[in-house]
Amino acid sequence: MVRDLVRHLFPRVVARDALRITYTFCLGGLAFTCLLVLASTGLLLLFYYIPSPAGAHASIQFLEGSVWGGRYLRSLHRVASHALLVLLALHALRVILTGAFQNPRKLNWVVGCLLLFVCVFEAYTGYLLPMDQLAYWATQTGMELLRALPFGNAARALLVPDSVGGPLSLLRFFALHVAVVPLAVFSLSMLHFFVVRRQKGLLPYL
Repeated sequence: MVRDLVRHLFPRVVARDALRITYTFCLGGLAFTCLLVLASTGLLLLFYYIPSPAGAHASIQFLEGSVWGGRYLRSLHRVASHALLVLLALHALRVILTGAFQNPRKLNWVVGCLLLFVCVFEAYTGYLLPMDQLAYWATQTGMELLRALPFGNAARALLVPDSVGGPLSLLRFFALHVAVVPLAVFSLSMLHFFVVRRQKGLLPYL
């Protein structure tokens, strides 16, 4: 699977027609580029972030006010997250409009939908980490909306065992955002590229 991911990103031969600039040019590739930017900037942000109710917001203020390039780094991480979701939505829309979700590519459509939902959840888990008023109330709203879903109360109890912004809740959101969900995102991405190469339906390269 890793080999197919590398071959998908760095093909030996590319057809000339595949290099034409179109309105849907490389939406999936651009989304994966945003994912790499998020991984690299997030790793750098970990050097300063403190996952505790008392230290989270203070560490963000220190990063933006006292660390050279800290404000740019955090802004790049935030903009890349927005760009990732927009590109994934456009990529999914393109697949729908072109009918590429039908057989024999139905499996990859399911994998892509899972990837979209997991990326949305990844963005949601990162929203609480700055621990400012916007983060608190946005997360609180999401947790209340979760109650309306089947098994929503159980999911809320798992994500927020104490209260929104509490020590355990912040720690769980932090662990999900930096370890658990990114692992799922990269695993699904590799599976997505693996299925694309195995199906050989739309591949203009070798």
